[in-house]
This record gives sequence, C-alpha cells and structure tokens, in this order.
Amino acid sequence: MANPNSTDSLDLYAKVEDLLENGEAIQSLYGYYYATLAQLSFETLLDIGCGSGDFLIALADQFGDLSLKGIDLSPVMAARARSKGADAIAVDLCEVDWKFDVMTAVFDMMNYLPDEALEGFFDCLKAHLNEGGYFLFDINTLYGFENVAVGAYIVEDERRFVAIDSDFEEGHYRADFTLFEKLSDACYKKSTQTIHQFHHTVDRLLEASGMTLVVDQELSLYGLEEADKRFVILQK
Repeated sequence: MANPNSTDSLDLYAKVEDLLENGEAIQSLYGYYYATLAQLSFETLLDIGCGSGDFLIALADQFGDLSLKGIDLSPVMAARARSKGADAIAVDLCEVDWKFDVMTAVFDMMNYLPDEALEGFFDCLKAHLNEGGYFLFDINTLYGFENVAVGAYIVEDERRFVAIDSDFEEGHYRADFTLFEKLSDACYKKSTQTIHQFHHTVDRLLEASGMTLVVDQELSLYGLEEADKRFVILQK
C-alpha cells in the first residue's frame, strides 16, 4: 500500500499548520530531542518530514557547527523551511544522495506511514544511515489518537478559514480539511484534502526496522492522565 497522503494534501496542511495551536506541545517535544542529541557524538543529521523547518532552525541554534539537512514530500513545506534559512529540499527519503550519522522524524511523521510501507521506509532509512547511527522519532499512542487527535473544530485568521473533522477507527486516523483562502473582499478559494495517520506499536516498528531499540519513553505533552506520545531511539 502506498502512502495515502498525497503531495496536495500535505501542501494544504502546510498552508494551515500555523493555525493549529500545537506550539507549546511541540516545544516540549523538541526538548527531548535536544537533550538526547546533546549526549550523542555526530556530525551530520537529516530531519525527515522537516515541515516548515522550525526544528532544523532550533537545532542550528543548539548545534550550529554540525551539518543539518531536511527533507519533506511537500514542496510548499520545503520552500517555507528554506525561506527561514534551513537547508531543506522536497524529496523522498529513498532518493537522497547522502548518508548521515543521525536521522530524526519529529511530531507524528512516522504515523503518516501505513503499516504496509514500514519495511520499505526502514530499508531506505538504513541505506542512508551510517553504521552505528541513530534514528530518533516520536509516535502517537492509542490514547493520544483517541483523546487528543479526534474531534471537529474551526480556526481562522484574516485571510484563512479552515474546518477540520477527524475520527479514528481500527488504527486509522482520518482528518478532513476544508480551507477557504481569501483572494479579495468578495472572493474565496475553497480547497479540500484529507490527512491520514496510522497507529503503530513500538514492537511493530522495531520488527519492521531490524534495528536495535535504545530508548522507548512515554510522554504526556498535553498534561493528560496517560501518555499521548512515545519517544523512541533506534540504532543501526
């Protein structure tokens, strides 16, 4: 099964990402990555699914003397990251030409992959990860999907109006986005796309990766009674 998230759906998400009010949780999550990376010896890092580049920019502040690159399937996201000064391109991981000491996939990126795509993803990852290198990522827990991600809401600013309706059934999270972009006082452009995510256990990811588990840590980014994420480190 191919990744059901098209470039168009990722580009639409890029247009509204800043409206989604995850800033505090994201910054808290970044802290776990910073603390871990500070303990590793590495010179090159690739951020997979780098989005608008905020994590790469923050890493440059923390580890400015390292080679930091980002890739994203969305050209809109990659362009936005470059506009902020990040070294980012729109390319699939399998088409990358370089090898790295560390790879990261921050804030749900692994949940975008359906189960059938996991082995292929990890084959590409290991082909571009140096021997002994690390892969750091986070995944949504079942509790996180059911109690944080699901719902319907509307957000807007002066030029955008977006409605999001999401549900989660049998390990599959589906979020339908309807975006109205203001072109003039009397004219709006309507776009609709769907984002898909999938629940994965650490055991399943470990099996698909063929790598060694170094860290599996539960996180509660939203202050709820149970963990909504897991922070995971694998080593090649």
